[in-house]
Amino acid sequence: MEAVILAAGEGTRMRPLTAARPKVMLPLANSPMLEHLICAVRDAGITSIVLVVGYGEREVREWFGDGARLGVSIRYVVQRRQLGTADALRTTKGLVSERFLMLNGDMIVGAEDLRALAATPAPCMGVHESDHPQDFGVVTVEGERITGLEEKSPQPKSNLINAGVYLFEPEIYERLERVPLSGRGEYELTDALDDYIAEGRLSAYTLSLWMDVGAPWDLLDANATLMDGMEPEILGTVEEGVVVHGKLIVGKDSVVKAGTYIEGDCIIGEGAMIGPHAYIRGSTAIGDRCHIGHSVEIKNSIIFPETKIPHFNYIGDSVIGSYCNFGAGTKVANLRHDHGTIRINGKSTGRRKFGAIIGDHVLFGINCSVNVGSVIGSYSLIGPHSLVEGTLKDRTVIR
Repeated sequence: MEAVILAAGEGTRMRPLTAARPKVMLPLANSPMLEHLICAVRDAGITSIVLVVGYGEREVREWFGDGARLGVSIRYVVQRRQLGTADALRTTKGLVSERFLMLNGDMIVGAEDLRALAATPAPCMGVHESDHPQDFGVVTVEGERITGLEEKSPQPKSNLINAGVYLFEPEIYERLERVPLSGRGEYELTDALDDYIAEGRLSAYTLSLWMDVGAPWDLLDANATLMDGMEPEILGTVEEGVVVHGKLIVGKDSVVKAGTYIEGDCIIGEGAMIGPHAYIRGSTAIGDRCHIGHSVEIKNSIIFPETKIPHFNYIGDSVIGSYCNFGAGTKVANLRHDHGTIRINGKSTGRRKFGAIIGDHVLFGINCSVNVGSVIGSYSLIGPHSLVEGTLKDRTVIR
């Protein structure tokens, strides 16, 4: 059996984090989210994979190569213009010769579910029970047979959502040729699925583990879930006097200095310097060659590689890009005084605690304050003693 993974999109909702990398290359537990998906496919017993790439294809190709590092064989096909899921799948025609799994590249799914789905009759769609189905395409079923698909609706007919995981036979390609251009200017896979539904042929398989990674705040939940399943490993140096309560992974050439207190799961990449006297909480992932210094507190955050947070800083429930530098005393808040749900650009994060989304190469002066729900574009320069709130475009300068 083979697998097709759609990984061509930019992920505009992830801006500014996707300004320098495609969405599927955003790190979760210090590896690109696409790597976790490829490993799940491999662990389900499928080693032949076709990646549909587009935006940022060079980064994807350079990281994964032919797949040998992960024990799989990867072939690539390019979707030059992002014209919908049916168009993306259509680009793989001629590369797939047998029944295959098709997966969207921006999700977390378990190998056990993929193995079970692959054993069902095709065509089959992976579905998942959601407590907020209004945010997704909804599926209605009778027994195991899918009876209808519904676009996002404030009053969904079901709590089952389309998880973006499918099992197809190669005959799907004939149906894709008949899919018309939609009102959104895209070729929608759901049009081909509607034909299967009308014929009474499309079945549903309910996934036990599935996480959508559609917005920046979704990264934190996915990161925590993936870290929860990891085993501790120390390849660097943990000095005497470090206290660890939780699973700790330390990469090669990294040093965790004395007096550091780690509470909860933590993963530290290669060549990083932590402490002395740092306090790391929650499910925190710290990338390669980062510096988390004296009296710095990091809680439940993702820190991309090469970022420096060196003196008397607090970062709570945030996603921080690469090559950032935080001046002494600069802090990121993560809780409203009224404990209300935090919104970003008018959209609810669904979280009571969330700090900031900070792009790459952002430089802060000393004693800056970043308010909850802030978004700071890449290459921004924030002067000393500044208050940052709301959304700042790339290359914003605050003097």
